[in-house]
Amino acid sequence: MAFELKQNLKLSQQLVMTPQLQQAIKLLQLSRLELTDLISQEMQENPLLEEVTSDELPEDASVQESEPLEMTDREEIKAVERTEEITGEGDGKEDFDWNSYLEDYGPTGVRYDRKDDDAPSWDNMLMVKPSLTDHLMWQLKLSRITDEEMKIGEQIIGNLDSNGYLVASLQEIAQQGGVEENFVEGVLKKIQEFDPPGIAARDIKECLMIQARVLGVLSPVVESIINEHLKDLEIKNYANISRKLKVPMSEVLQAVCIISSMDPKPGRLYTEERVDTITPDVYVFKSGDEYKIVLNDDGLPKLRISNFYKEIMGGSNTYPDAESSRKYIRERMQSATWLIKSIQQRQRTIYKVTESILKLQREFFDYGINYLKPLVLRDIAEDVEMHESTISRVVTNKYMHTPRGIFELKYFFSSRIQKTSGDAVASKSVKEEIKKLVSAEDPKKPYSDSDIVDLLKKSGISIARRTVAKYREMMGVLPSSKRKKYF
Repeated sequence: MAFELKQNLKLSQQLVMTPQLQQAIKLLQLSRLELTDLISQEMQENPLLEEVTSDELPEDASVQESEPLEMTDREEIKAVERTEEITGEGDGKEDFDWNSYLEDYGPTGVRYDRKDDDAPSWDNMLMVKPSLTDHLMWQLKLSRITDEEMKIGEQIIGNLDSNGYLVASLQEIAQQGGVEENFVEGVLKKIQEFDPPGIAARDIKECLMIQARVLGVLSPVVESIINEHLKDLEIKNYANISRKLKVPMSEVLQAVCIISSMDPKPGRLYTEERVDTITPDVYVFKSGDEYKIVLNDDGLPKLRISNFYKEIMGGSNTYPDAESSRKYIRERMQSATWLIKSIQQRQRTIYKVTESILKLQREFFDYGINYLKPLVLRDIAEDVEMHESTISRVVTNKYMHTPRGIFELKYFFSSRIQKTSGDAVASKSVKEEIKKLVSAEDPKKPYSDSDIVDLLKKSGISIARRTVAKYREMMGVLPSSKRKKYF
């Protein structure tokens, strides 16, 4: 078989993702915190980028900093720049003008300045919450114990999980400390008397028994329920407990009331949970009968091209390596220009999507969640004339502050459920209706899923029982057997 080389012409189309387009897409789907980190990183890597300080802002900037700039006129936005999807075409240098370069971007963000100079500093209001280990070690050091018991006690406290349970066996602690298991158990009994009650238990039964002893409520019925009938207690089968223990139902209910007041996870009180503060990307305010949209640029660095490198570009070329320096500056300038344009486009796209959501979900802003309409990405995409993938990136990790609270932009998108009257209702509205029915039910006779289906039908909402069960589980609502209260 002979091999030979041939040349063939072929015409085809393909999508090429330029670096500029990739950067624009990346910026569009970043959260506010991630965008701030990326801008800081770009400022470190690109010497041409610098942040505009407050001293360099125009004279009227003080007014803009104290009051949010309201973008209420659609034509005003179009006059700044036509809102469209970034295509990645061009490198940003054909329309670049050093003399009239836009040094700032976007509307001024929302700031909340403290005007009381005599108020105490925020640093003086910070406080550190003691951890579970610190709290137990403080009690251990106040106890009258030997040095060897102190050593074993530290090992026991160090082997407690976040809920306060001992995760290591006595044998492991004894081998590590070089003592007998009986000695470790004796130290464990002392620690189990510490605050909070129920600490250092090895299982749920021991935890509840410790609390019953510390609280002085340990009775034969309470002890029997904890040791033998926790499963019946979980499903609220109190009749079975009364029959097996051969005691009146009133005594069982009294014991159940005592056990229900105990904490099965005593260490949670000292758990160091991280609370993440949500900073909205856009604000929606109501002024009269109209709503106003304000983009939040507070905290985002305002970028510009450094004047120092502008002078280098406009200076003479007599110094050594002038051409290579100018080439490097030109490349960095193109990168900085496209970054600033991408940030501008990101802000305008967020504004336009928010404006479309406000228009299509106007009844939600006026009357509440019961008036939330079914909405999908295609509806917004057709309204703003963008692709669905672009809308998906815009609503990811973006938050809106409204008069009814802070919501993720994804919150306003919901599937469609057909009503018996022919109209459609959002699934989130159905969930809210289920939550209202459960909150208003009789605790002694809670609604079953079938009962909720019948009640929803009276409101014109026809859904299956399994759909009610799915929505109930998504909202963290227990089934009727576990919601029932006997006292």
